[in-house]
Amino acid sequence: MKESPVLSLNERSRAVFQHVVDSFLETGEPVGSRTLARLMGANLSPATIRNVMADLEDVGLLFAPHTSAGRLPTDLGLRMFVDGLLEIGGDLTKEERASLDGQCQAAGRTFSDVLGEAGAALSGLTECAGLVISPKTDSPLRQIEFVPLSTNRALAVMVSDTGLVENRVIELPPGLPASALVQASNYMNARLANSTMDEARTRIQQEIELEKTELDSLTNRLVAEGLALWAGGVQGGSLILRGQSKLLHDVNAVEDLERIRALFEALERKESMVRLLEATGDANGVQIFIGSENQLFEHAGCSVIIAPYHDQGRRVVGALGVIGPTRMNYARIIPMVDYTSKLVGQLLD
Repeated sequence: MKESPVLSLNERSRAVFQHVVDSFLETGEPVGSRTLARLMGANLSPATIRNVMADLEDVGLLFAPHTSAGRLPTDLGLRMFVDGLLEIGGDLTKEERASLDGQCQAAGRTFSDVLGEAGAALSGLTECAGLVISPKTDSPLRQIEFVPLSTNRALAVMVSDTGLVENRVIELPPGLPASALVQASNYMNARLANSTMDEARTRIQQEIELEKTELDSLTNRLVAEGLALWAGGVQGGSLILRGQSKLLHDVNAVEDLERIRALFEALERKESMVRLLEATGDANGVQIFIGSENQLFEHAGCSVIIAPYHDQGRRVVGALGVIGPTRMNYARIIPMVDYTSKLVGQLLD
């Protein structure tokens, strides 16, 4: 069995490695032996430090981006650093807690609005892009209402047992009387009680096909539209991104810009959201994917810090976090993502 590079480091190697990582997180630039010798001030010559850096490169923790340049930590090196942070743990300042508490309050807002605010709050506090995966759930529907907006449009308001609210504007069939909105709402609410959406959809579709709904054809069309909205909306989940422009702050080269643009395009695809949610698995805490550790981010030079949030049954229904450069401030951001995921989960308790 191959020995872990962590176990093979002596005290001097650890000190040099720590200084390289600290310098990278602060500047993003390679650091050379002469600079390290000045920083460490431990009677280590540049030649000695070069030898230590060469050893760290041999075990895969450092690499040289250019010939005769300084060194940077590899993804494996950053993973070793981050794992150490997770063992130690961290906490937020009172100001950071207050800011997140204020922006993630549910009073007067739908759950979808709160998720958007959570993403924006994380983006603002971390200077990274905020990422939220809204629930993919088959929770029972508590209520559905059709609210008239005009003669040909209505607002479908759907509330699940977990407190998730989804609002959608729909087109009404021509000639539909206002009373049909109330009829459709009452009909669906009576059949959705204590049923999952799959069960309710099957039952209602059968009744429509067998003409047992006791509703006219236009109202039947409205009922079918309501079912389609819910099945294709929250149940499929959605991806909310806030502050994407922050990923461009440190971009200097054209090829870097293209990698970030490709990442944006990948995130817009539905399968990317599903893969991100699956990556959190059944984890209770924060997950960190550094660069090449996640296929979605391996070519963008980015890391993602993400944590799941749970419903009343402790099932993972969504996740939130940040996307940022691999030199993001992990020590500060990890507890921030963890705290925000718990705030959002409390709204579903």
